[in-house]
Amino acid sequence: MKFSAIQVGVLALLASTNGAYAQQAAAPAAPAANNESTVVPEVLITATKRTTSLQKTPVAVTALDAAALEDAHVQTIQDVTHLVPSFQATGQGDHGVITMTMRGVGNDSAKTEYADPEVAFFVDGIYSPRPEGATALLFDVDAIEVLRGPQGTLWGRNSTVGAVNMQTVKPKLGVVSGSVSGGLGDYSRLAARAALNVPTGEHSALRVATIHEEHDGYVKYQTLPNISIADQRAAYLASGGDPAKFKPINPNNYVTNGPRYNAQNQSGVRVSWLYQPSERLKWNISYERFQDRGTPSMNLMQTPRAGQDEWSALIDTAPYLHRNVNTFRSRVDYAVSPDIALAYIAGHSKFSGSSTYDQDGGRVLPTSFTTGGDFQANNTVWSRYSSNSHELQLQSTGSREVDWQVGAYYAAEDNGIRFDIPIMHGTQDGSVVWQGSFIQPKETVDSRAIFGQATWNMAGGWHLTGGLRYTSDKRTNQGGNGYTWNYDPNVPQLPLTPNIDPTKPGQGYNPSVPSNDGRYKGSKVTGLARLSYDIDKNHMLYASVSTGYKSGGLQDGGRTYGAETLTNYEFGSKSTFLGGALRINNAAYYLDFKDFQFSSPVTNPDGSHTFVTSNVDGAKVWGLESEIQAKLSPDDKVALALAYTNTKLGYLVAGSNDYSLPFCPELNATCLDVTGNTMPHAPKFSMQLNYQHTFRLADGNSLVPRISAHYETKSELSVFNLGPEDQQKAYTKFDIGLRYQGPKQFWVDAFVRNVGDKRIKTSAMNGSNVWVAQYLPPRTIGVNAGIDF
Repeated sequence: MKFSAIQVGVLALLASTNGAYAQQAAAPAAPAANNESTVVPEVLITATKRTTSLQKTPVAVTALDAAALEDAHVQTIQDVTHLVPSFQATGQGDHGVITMTMRGVGNDSAKTEYADPEVAFFVDGIYSPRPEGATALLFDVDAIEVLRGPQGTLWGRNSTVGAVNMQTVKPKLGVVSGSVSGGLGDYSRLAARAALNVPTGEHSALRVATIHEEHDGYVKYQTLPNISIADQRAAYLASGGDPAKFKPINPNNYVTNGPRYNAQNQSGVRVSWLYQPSERLKWNISYERFQDRGTPSMNLMQTPRAGQDEWSALIDTAPYLHRNVNTFRSRVDYAVSPDIALAYIAGHSKFSGSSTYDQDGGRVLPTSFTTGGDFQANNTVWSRYSSNSHELQLQSTGSREVDWQVGAYYAAEDNGIRFDIPIMHGTQDGSVVWQGSFIQPKETVDSRAIFGQATWNMAGGWHLTGGLRYTSDKRTNQGGNGYTWNYDPNVPQLPLTPNIDPTKPGQGYNPSVPSNDGRYKGSKVTGLARLSYDIDKNHMLYASVSTGYKSGGLQDGGRTYGAETLTNYEFGSKSTFLGGALRINNAAYYLDFKDFQFSSPVTNPDGSHTFVTSNVDGAKVWGLESEIQAKLSPDDKVALALAYTNTKLGYLVAGSNDYSLPFCPELNATCLDVTGNTMPHAPKFSMQLNYQHTFRLADGNSLVPRISAHYETKSELSVFNLGPEDQQKAYTKFDIGLRYQGPKQFWVDAFVRNVGDKRIKTSAMNGSNVWVAQYLPPRTIGVNAGIDF
């Protein structure tokens, strides 16, 4: 067995420490929770880019601390969604990414270098621009804050409908602490985590954290059904084939062993250093390496063929995923005076990756080597994304009549990709249906912004907040083009592979005309107006109007599309009852979503394939959210999240190769009028209930069982609203766990996720007239054990 450098690092750290996974707050720590208390502990957040109490912050935000994330066995953003009202995430198999939807607004096609998400993802306040960032492992996390509603004033880029900020654990001065843990589970799960905090001097400290998670793929391989040579020959001849060129289907074209689809093999390491020479100056810097050697998630038939397992597929393209992400993050905080603080936040990230993916999924069987179902692979030959960001913040500190902050922001991206799609009749030995290579060697983004926000703390508990942000965006596509098979009879009809250079003459490919070269420039002012009222120290009301913005950009052919905007009207309350034992936070909102950037792969009248983004009317969305936390006794904790969402699309006539749609003569293409439809991934009602009880043992140790229940009504999976196959029906999902807290900080945690083994769809399509879907994982069982010091 070969070990990567990161895996060796995991083992080395495990061997060198007797420690555990110590979590230190990024913000100043809240008062320590008393295990005998019936008070829900105070939570400090940074949603307003200053440290405030959750209950005193007039923003719809969910704060999840390290304990809550560990209890829920959170590894990716997709695991976070069920803990937050009005939040959904969808796996996108061919690109192996996760796209996010909040309050019914999202874009499943925001999975390439072309499109941006509507929900922005940050790590330590630094924006992660590409969707691969949300796929990475979440480890050594101090807290995750999920901000609902536009965050365009303070958080900026692509936070059209919300933002997610992950806070990593920071080094701590003068302390030696750490953790080590390991895990086992079904599907051959193996897991290891470790962290170590050590002083490196009187004014500095180092923290190293590492993780490895792996399990076998959930999707079993099917074998090709027996199709007699006579039947193959008959099908071939019926299609007009030359009898002299007939050959049997090659069974070796089908994958029957090796790594399976839906496997995990991910590793990460983070090295963080804190330098604090005085109370006025503090510098946190970190380097993080993430690598993914798992496999993409497969589209599975919603109605399997007779005799086949639901979690199986007939595969003719072996899964492959190879990704590396290297990230540097830095934050310098300086107290200019007792009343003013300055912060400089910078980040650099570099991503490289490649993958192979079986897009046809064996959903239609071949009848001969060149008839019946098609062979289609979606292959990322290479992708390279590089991003840099810089932010300067100046803000007031302490209690004052007017709290203020101003800042400037700059971000740049340099992205490139080659994405190949070979489609062959019958099998990969058949003739070409269509194939093409999309090569974008250099796509750049240049985004600049200035912002300011102030809160007037008036007499009588009233607070008035106003903020503005001006953003200027520039994008370029340089040298990009699509290269399409030209059906030259002198060129052998072979599937496109990385060894073929479609840009060279004589290979059988023609470049698209015009090319993708182009430039986009746009700007926007976004803002916030909010009024809040402290009824007393335990109850607060607020009302706000805020706007969000996502830049326009470029698409195939060098064409531009415009920006999308969102205006959010919100009323909320935050209340504490029963001496702190019960907290209830509510929000009611109305979203006016305009110029929605709808993206989809389409076939043009001339037979060429392009990825098209159009600005459409948008949508109207309104909803209610409630989060309830209660300490029923010193040993009983409960948390309940509720959401009601109502969405309605504006005018939109949409097309997509992922769906079998009727022909529209006026467009000379397939399309469907979806005006008035429900937005995807927006169930009318959803509920998340978490409960745990602590049994205190005679020897001073404890046993903590927990249960998590998630319920949601049916939800649409695309804008087309095509019926039950294009929906996830209403469902209830249970997760359970049991934690033993032993002596000297030793612990064991056992869990079962998706107890009922529910088959829960996150996306669907029927481009070949056979419905397939992506699913959440089946029932999984595991145990983790570790020690903290």
